[in-house]
Amino acid sequence: MSLKLNRTSFGDPKNTGNVLNREEAFKLLNDWVKNERLQLHMKQVGHLMKCWAQEKEGLQEADQWRWEMAGLLHDADWDQWPDQHCSKIIEELEARNIDPEIIRAIASHGPNHFGVEPETRMDKMLYAFDELSGLIHAYSLMRPEGYAGMELKGVKKRLKEKSFAANVNREEIMDALNRAGVDLETLVPFMIERQSSVK
Repeated sequence: MSLKLNRTSFGDPKNTGNVLNREEAFKLLNDWVKNERLQLHMKQVGHLMKCWAQEKEGLQEADQWRWEMAGLLHDADWDQWPDQHCSKIIEELEARNIDPEIIRAIASHGPNHFGVEPETRMDKMLYAFDELSGLIHAYSLMRPEGYAGMELKGVKKRLKEKSFAANVNREEIMDALNRAGVDLETLVPFMIERQSSVK
């Protein structure tokens, strides 16, 4: 099944800065995503994007929300329309005149699947957080203490175990880190601490 989007331009530049408000974004998430595990994943990635934008990129609140919104909605169509994954949420956001940078970040969060290369910092960090967040959360579920006391070395060990969270693509994780110019030593502790707070 090909999910290629067959385009590299998304949204209209005149909509730059247009966003859903928090209530609208969460309504879209709740309407489209019924799977609670997927909802949690999207909220975790959204929170990671916001924290990174604030702490590492030094962005203001409005831009932090743009990053968070991209993370929050990146898998919005996966639950009900897996064969239209990415194209359906992109079309929805384009119809709502949303900032093209947000739409493009969503379009590029899986370049091997959608055929769109991550270019901006927002693009690259969404790609970097997506798969790795899923693996870290899966690791938390197998630990009696969950996220508490989780360490980088444990995550690295699980990354090497191909049978653990087998649906998480290790090559994509390393590709994403290379593109973003970050390493596991930087990213994993950042992620453990911040996504553990999302329920």
